Amino acid sequence: MQFTEQMDQRLRQTLIGDDNLMHKFTNAAGDLAVNLVVAAIILAVTLWTAGWLSSLVKRALGRVPGRRGADTTLQNFIGSVVRYGVVIVGLVAILQQLGVQATSILAVLGAASLAIGLAMQGTLSNVAAGVMLLMLRPYRIGDFVEVNGQMGTVRALDLFTTELASPAGLKVVMPNSKVFGEMIINHSSPSTRRMEITIGIDYDDDIETALGIMLETARADDRILADPEPWAQVTSFGDSAVNVTLRAWAATPVFWDVYHHMLTALKTGFAAGGLSIPYPHQVQVEKAAPPVAVSPTAPATGRRSGRRSPQSPPKA
Repeated sequence: MQFTEQMDQRLRQTLIGDDNLMHKFTNAAGDLAVNLVVAAIILAVTLWTAGWLSSLVKRALGRVPGRRGADTTLQNFIGSVVRYGVVIVGLVAILQQLGVQATSILAVLGAASLAIGLAMQGTLSNVAAGVMLLMLRPYRIGDFVEVNGQMGTVRALDLFTTELASPAGLKVVMPNSKVFGEMIINHSSPSTRRMEITIGIDYDDDIETALGIMLETARADDRILADPEPWAQVTSFGDSAVNVTLRAWAATPVFWDVYHHMLTALKTGFAAGGLSIPYPHQVQVEKAAPPVAVSPTAPATGRRSGRRSPQSPPKA
């Protein structure tokens, strides 16, 4: 009887313990489900807020007056910084909602900062180079530049890369560290550019006629600037031609059109003026071979024979 009562008491305690365990499990699952839903809502709000703030900053920067209009490079760069900053804040809030304390996150990041810095050395250098490019402004969106042996129009600049569109229509993406560490030539920054065209004329042609045709051709084109005025002079003497050079200035947007037009116009003008552009040629000089030295022939002294000459004295 006593054994039965003990078994009933233990069974009753076990059932009560199982009920408490199930109750705790149900409460934990409910809390987790609520936290996940709240975290999902925070994530959605974070992404929407990041995009909205990024667009707002771009529009605000676009209204800032500038000498060359709105700076698209600055708009995209600051917009990217704002977007990434909002996303980072949102991720921290999500982790806190899931029960991860911010102090723990900071402690982990601080302990792993050295390893992260070594592993992401190239990426961090790209970010630093992007910040320097934004501060120094060697180029802007839409400028035609030459960087690291590549030429193209700048299409985008963000924290990590610079995107160019080559003249052949290719998409060229370069890390900012490669761009900032190399020589940058901006063909669009100056408002005017000087062209230099050198043409060789025959040595028998009249130099003054050639120079006059060059200056008249340049002044006849309205796109050639009058100040500074065109300049034409003899610049060098080649192997088969006298090199005359024309220097003229034009606005940067029409520079290449004017340059190629001047090449055609100068060729036509030289032909009309009776001037010739000689082909490269070489003169071959042949020297006569020196005469072969022949030794003179000795005079004949008679033939030697076995008979003694009658004038020879007899032997003793």
